[in-house]
Amino acid sequence: MDERLWYLKNSELFERLDEAVIARLEREARYRKIARGGVVYMPQEAADSVYLVLTGRVKLFHITPEGKQAVLALIDAGELFGELALLDGTPREEYAEAMESSSLLRLPREIVRDLMASQPDLALGVTRLVGLRRRRIERRLKSLLFRSNRDRLVGLLLELAEKYGKRRADGVELGVRLSHQDLASIIGSTRETVTVVLNELRNEGSLTIERRRVILKQVASLARSVDVAVPEIAPAPSPRAESPRPAGQPP
Repeated sequence: MDERLWYLKNSELFERLDEAVIARLEREARYRKIARGGVVYMPQEAADSVYLVLTGRVKLFHITPEGKQAVLALIDAGELFGELALLDGTPREEYAEAMESSSLLRLPREIVRDLMASQPDLALGVTRLVGLRRRRIERRLKSLLFRSNRDRLVGLLLELAEKYGKRRADGVELGVRLSHQDLASIIGSTRETVTVVLNELRNEGSLTIERRRVILKQVASLARSVDVAVPEIAPAPSPRAESPRPAGQPP
């Protein structure tokens, strides 16, 4: 099976489309390989396509007037980004950059819009995606305005736990490696402040750090401290039958 077709069929957004529709989408898609730090697009570029991450991770961000990055979202394998192109086609407003070596599918805007018009499941999926991203950005903006650096960082760690958390005997491991600067760019702080707060949390026994992996030891207590719901941590996936990966792809 063609690698692009495999990923389209196994993407949550496209998995309900029938074979003929998937095949049409695959024919129009263009594969891109982006090295770590490579720019996918920049502000003011034409929003004539959306992107599906096949492997790797992409971050979306703005540059502040002071020249600092303000991270809007982290996009992982199987997720779509640049989706606002489907709504109005106005020029890009943010940067998209590969956080690690990544492979992407570029999907033409008009093809996806045509499919949304005839595929209600796809239209609903894109609408949910836009709504979810907007809520996350609004929540982060409120956090920037009204919360301390410590509360913003704790809130981010809990958000990452919900998305990337892996249960283990001594707590919840965040299955994503982010530098102190990455964390600072997301919460609108400085690397030095993030380092200080992480050390405070570690000294309190709220977390440990092993080889740049953060393990939250007291998830419920941390959630109460910032007045948010305890994140739902997905259980470890159980073995199940699934479509074989394309040759050469990691398990």
